[in-house]
Amino acid sequence: MLLEDFNAAGRAEAAAALRPCLDIERWIAEIIQGRPFGSAASLLEAANRAAEPFTEPEVEAALAHHPRIGERAAGNSTEARLSQSEQAGLGIPDPAVAAAIAEGNRSYEKKFGQVFLIRAAGRSREEILAALNTRLAHTPEQEQAIIGQQLREIAVLRLEGLIGT
Repeated sequence: MLLEDFNAAGRAEAAAALRPCLDIERWIAEIIQGRPFGSAASLLEAANRAAEPFTEPEVEAALAHHPRIGERAAGNSTEARLSQSEQAGLGIPDPAVAAAIAEGNRSYEKKFGQVFLIRAAGRSREEILAALNTRLAHTPEQEQAIIGQQLREIAVLRLEGLIGT
């Protein structure tokens, strides 16, 4: 979608375009309300600002849409395809690393009661495993801040891809 098309889109169409990036209504509404944007960079800056901070219920809602790292997102929605593409960039998994990530996912979910979220784009499986192991030592409060940052990074990268900067 071109920036001009996004700026000119109706509210419902713009919201539908943004939702696969991050399905948080407040974030979507703030970006839509900020239109028109003079550049893709100003749109991305607005997206970053709207994402700071996320509330705990917003994080919970957003996490409901994310598959476990290392697992294929189910379905054929735009969001599922984006997730599949991001994780496909990790390459063919080494069986030992894949098993360690799966075990780490289980430990993380047991400790924090939610899925482990990390921006996969631009990271290797080994980097993700190292981050997972580090984050397992965090407190829930520390994790909330990191999850918010990861959600922002994922959303802005997806938005950047949508607008085609």
